[in-house]
Amino acid sequence: MSKVFPISKIIPKIIGYKLSRLNLIKPPMPLTVTYSITNVCQSRCKTCNLWELYQHKPNLRKKELTLDEIEKIFKSMGHIYFFNISGGEPYLREDIPEIVDLACKYLKPGVIHIPTNAISPELIEKQTKKILDVMKANKANIPLTIKPSFDGIGKEHDKIRGIKGNFKKLLETIKRLKALQKKYPNLDVGVGTVISVYNIDKIKEISDYAKKLNVDSYINEIAEQRSELFTLNRNITPSAKKYEKAINTFSKAIKKELKTKKRLTRITQAFRLVYYKIVVRILKEKRQVIPCYAGLTNAHINPYGEVWPCCVLGYEKPMGDLRKVNYNFKKIWNSKQANKVRKHIKQGKCYCPLANQAYGNILCSPSSMIKVIKNMFL
Repeated sequence: MSKVFPISKIIPKIIGYKLSRLNLIKPPMPLTVTYSITNVCQSRCKTCNLWELYQHKPNLRKKELTLDEIEKIFKSMGHIYFFNISGGEPYLREDIPEIVDLACKYLKPGVIHIPTNAISPELIEKQTKKILDVMKANKANIPLTIKPSFDGIGKEHDKIRGIKGNFKKLLETIKRLKALQKKYPNLDVGVGTVISVYNIDKIKEISDYAKKLNVDSYINEIAEQRSELFTLNRNITPSAKKYEKAINTFSKAIKKELKTKKRLTRITQAFRLVYYKIVVRILKEKRQVIPCYAGLTNAHINPYGEVWPCCVLGYEKPMGDLRKVNYNFKKIWNSKQANKVRKHIKQGKCYCPLANQAYGNILCSPSSMIKVIKNMFL
């Protein structure tokens, strides 16, 4: 557990985040960095409008950060613990292995995570193998978690994802990734579901099917209105009542199997069980039910070099543009604009059920961490 989740090093960070939130010290570097390496995506999901961006602005691809720019940014950041490579569809960026190489050299993360729409099984297998070889060459003996999206069974999945035949390719992708595990034991293969108004009534069915896939983990998160995904005016989030009913059944199933899971999955699921209950409260109470540390524990870098506190606020509350500060992440992290955004968050002017940020919030909440520990060991 110590390599994945180094308590002795993370606790001082948490103390630093708390002191920073009180304006007593400068903010430490984030624990988690999410880097959306591209906004390009073949999917046409009902819960995301990101794919439409390139229909209206096809030249945006040319504005994505180059490898040279990425190297300068990573050099300026130093060590982090969780590196999430996001999109769009991350595997559509041909140099994703080179990006991981730079992350291993400069960020030295404890976990690397990549989601995928699973539309291109052969490409995903090929690039994942390259990524694993790059990690091995860097002596980065850390988990690489790949999470194909799984929003329904058969045609229901294809309908929600907007691509005919996507479910068949999802199964093929899982098969190919599981085959890679024979040579690469640090590869963790799972599936993830976005719970929305389109599949909320079938979550138990989806969850039961996920068990049959024999993957390392199955997680889900709730669909939400995000600036990043251009869904601020989309009615995609299920009601609190429906979500609570679905997630209670799902959580009971997780608890029964928790002790049989691998170390990383057990830690993740222990956090998730707490997260699911927090989501229910957020949906009901419409407020930050525990303090949000977005822009402190977590940072998000978009494809064009803009730094965000999270992908929900995204374009609405940017912290700065890396290209305008000579790729110096720390200069943005300690800027007046960044502090202004943190003040907005601290005042509770926003609230959301973002799973990625929830981990950081839980870490900084003693009462929530007690629940995580109980989930893991009791």
